[in-house]
Amino acid sequence: MSVVETEDRGAVRHVVLARTEKRNAMNDELVRGLGEAFEAAAREESVRVVVVRGDGPMFSAGMDLGSLNDLAEHPETLRPFRTAILHVWNMLEEMPKPTICQIHGGCIGGALELALACDFRVMAEDAVTGLVETRIGLLPDVGGCSRLPAVVGLGNAKELVMLGKVIDGREAHRIGLANRIAPAEELDAAVDALCHELLACAPLAVGLAKRVLDAAAKPALAGTLEQEVTAQQVLASSADYAEGARAFLDKRPPEFAGR
Repeated sequence: MSVVETEDRGAVRHVVLARTEKRNAMNDELVRGLGEAFEAAAREESVRVVVVRGDGPMFSAGMDLGSLNDLAEHPETLRPFRTAILHVWNMLEEMPKPTICQIHGGCIGGALELALACDFRVMAEDAVTGLVETRIGLLPDVGGCSRLPAVVGLGNAKELVMLGKVIDGREAHRIGLANRIAPAEELDAAVDALCHELLACAPLAVGLAKRVLDAAAKPALAGTLEQEVTAQQVLASSADYAEGARAFLDKRPPEFAGR
């Protein structure tokens, strides 16, 4: 069974994370599958809106534990590991079609960075999301630091990233991270409603508006994405991350220097 599935609902293509037994944690296979699905959706003229959602009890737990453990042992693999993921996430921002992330259960770390690359986020009220990397001595480096300020403002972005804060759907909507929220049982209907509104608009106008808006909101995106990986390379070789990774695997609070 594929770890990425697709479903067409008229002109709307649903791309579904289906690594359910691992809470849709993102490994190489899942990232590759998403890339192939996004490429196909961008290429097919019959597809006008793309929805990214997760199968099972949560959207995604973020990066796979094994991948994080490998990074702790081999920090020199960071740049190729990160480049492959960022290439796939960037497809959502660059395709001339509106993209929606449908979030239920949990959307943590790299999964939220995937959601930030989408144009819209529709979230269950009781779902939780956050960028928790600083808790283990890293930072969000697949677009989280670069994209979040344009969505929620610098102050809110600093609170979420620097504190590793986890929030629910109601708070996400209050600060602008979620465009729309709904009770969990009404989430599908809320996403469908947004899709119908988008389909009522001219596709060429929507695509060009998306391009101009993204350029206006994130004029330095290429530069800050490079800053992310440069900073992460420093952190991946640090004593803080070595301790953070050990503590995460041991399921205990980390003992950072000076704590």
